[in-house]
This record gives sequence, C-alpha cells and structure tokens, in this order.
Amino acid sequence: MSAFQALWQALRPAMPAAAPTEAIRAGLGAFVGLGVAALLIASPLVPTEAGLFLIAPFGATSVLLFAVPNSPLAQPFSAIAGNGLAALVGVAVYRLVPEAALHIPLAVGLAILLTLLCRAVHPPAGAVAMVAVMSPEAIDRLGVWFVLTPVMSVTVLLVAVAALYARLTGRHYPFRQLPARDEPAPDGLGLSSDELTSILERYQQSFNLGAADLARLVGAAERQAATHRPALDDLSAGAIMSRDLTTVEPQTDAAALADLFRRHGFTSIPVVEGEGRFLGVIFQRHLIGRAAEDAQRLGRGFLPALRRLIDPSREKPPVAADLMAVAGPRAQAQTPIPVLLTMMAEGATDAVPVLHGTRLIGIVTRTDLIAALARLALAGAPSEIPADPH
Repeated sequence: MSAFQALWQALRPAMPAAAPTEAIRAGLGAFVGLGVAALLIASPLVPTEAGLFLIAPFGATSVLLFAVPNSPLAQPFSAIAGNGLAALVGVAVYRLVPEAALHIPLAVGLAILLTLLCRAVHPPAGAVAMVAVMSPEAIDRLGVWFVLTPVMSVTVLLVAVAALYARLTGRHYPFRQLPARDEPAPDGLGLSSDELTSILERYQQSFNLGAADLARLVGAAERQAATHRPALDDLSAGAIMSRDLTTVEPQTDAAALADLFRRHGFTSIPVVEGEGRFLGVIFQRHLIGRAAEDAQRLGRGFLPALRRLIDPSREKPPVAADLMAVAGPRAQAQTPIPVLLTMMAEGATDAVPVLHGTRLIGIVTRTDLIAALARLALAGAPSEIPADPH
C-alpha cells in the first residue's frame, strides 16, 4: 500500500453511506424536535421568567437523538443527566473560579470527568459547560436554576419528542436494554449482560455500542454465517469420501491381505482390476469368518485355522476374489449423506464404495461419516435458520 493510499484510508469517511430515507428521517426528526421546543418557548403559556430558551448544544443533542438513536450516548439518561451535570459544572466554575481565562477549559474538562464517572457521557454536554461559563447574564439572572431550565427541561422535551417520533417512524428509542444483569442475552447467544459489557470494554467500544446492540449484531452475524455453513442434506459422498485408496487385485492372496490390514489398520480394502473397475470389498470380518468356517470344518482351533488361512506357503491359498463381498451397497459422488447413513445402518457395512460408472473413485467409511458429522456439529449448522426478530 502506497503512502497516498494509506493516507486516504486514514482520512476517508469512516461511516457507511446513509440511505436517503434515513437521512430524511433524521433531519425531519431534528426539525420536529427543535420546532416543538421553539413553539413551546414562544407560547404565551410559558412566562418569560421561566427561563426557557434554546442554546446551541441542543442542536448537537438533536443529532444524536434523531440520527443515531441506538447509540449509548443518545439514550435518555446520557442526554438528560449528561447535559444537566455539565450545566451544573459550568455554573459552579463561573461562580467559584475568578480567572475568566480558565473558565472554558476547566468547565469542559470537569464536565467530561464527571459525566464519565456518572456513566452519562453525552458529547453535547461539553458545549453545555461552555455555554454556561460564556453566558454571564443568564447565570447571573438564573443562577443554579440554569441547570433545570433551560438545560434539563428542554433536553427532557427533546427526548420525549424523539421517543414519540421513533415510534411513529418504525424505530426504537429509547433503545431496549438487556433485561437484567447475569441474564442470558437475546438471540440465543448464551452470554450474559455482564459478559457482553466486558467484551465492549475490552475493545474500548462501550461508548459506541451498548450490550443490547452487541447482542443484536452478534446474533445477526451468527444467523448470516449459518447460511454459509453446509447443512447435512447439502453434503454428498463426494465431499467426504477417502480418495487416496489402497486397493488389491482379485488374485491377491490372503497373506497379503492380512498384512495390509495389519500395517495400515484398514477395516476394508476394495478389489479392482484393470483401470480401476470395481469388483467388490474385503472386510476384516471376511478373513475372520473364513478362518472360523475352516476351524469348524477341519475340527481345529480358531487360531490354527487363521494361521493356515494366511500361510503364504500354502499350495492354493484363498485370494481376494474368494473372500470379497460383491453385493454390498454402492454410492455415487452426489449421493447425500443421509442416504449413506441409511446404507450403513441397514446393510451392516463399515464402508460404501463410491463409483463413477464401474470405476472406483473413492470410499466412505464410518470414520469419514463420523468426522463429517462432527464438523457439522462444531460449525453449529442449524436445520432451520431463525428469522431476525428485529
């Protein structure tokens, strides 16, 4: 990345583009909120001595209440308590600090400190503190009442209009909070409010998102991610089959078969000829069954019969063609996993060969099936994706 590209990445807009309808909704909301406040202040029902008037920070408060109503900075407690505390700080600094040059920096700094400690951060509060120390006439006339009117009174009015306006325009304000501490969060996350809050604090996002916001976003992300995960019915034999196969020819003797089973730990070995034409499958149980038959027929113990069966010095040892199963279930690459499960359950087989025509292209063992089902379980692939309740 070039220096210019890095600079552009740092300076370009960080917010996603707003939909025109959302921009209109927010702008109209601020117009309605401040318009109602202005009409009320100008109304003959409100006496002049009430001290109600509009100040610049109310415009910034309106931005939060109507443009980003989900932000923790815009919630009623943050707006009302934040502006009120800042106004109180501004009045106190004006009255108690004689040096005028210190009024603005001291008032804004103390307002930030106090609103942070009181969990009432509201960005316009910094401007409220500035207005308080820059309005000596108002403070001299109203004194501490400046905190209640106009600051807190008009803020309460704006919050009430924002709540009504949000309901009328299909939005949520105040944004719903999680039910209670230590209760599971919504959307089936299995996380408590404290855990979600801890995550936000760890990544220093507690001023940008609330616990309910995070729960909603993570839930939506999980539902979206679930649409990318394969469901059981979407997987086929071709996706899970073993392709690197060890095969034998029909004339491979029992001794060589036993050696393959011993060295590789196989439970099954396909039998092919020519260019991979499938003939059958030999399972370990076939060798054991043949040895048991020989033991009964010859009247000797099982182990001597097994040693005789796999003795490479025998004149005519049994070969793969004599031992293999030829009538077992078979599959194609597109055969779904549920069908394979049925084949193994009903056919009492440990492996299903996968064919393309008559040519063997893979084999699905019980181990392959268990591994595929385990991956699905760990991925949390749902049988049905729940709808977004929001």
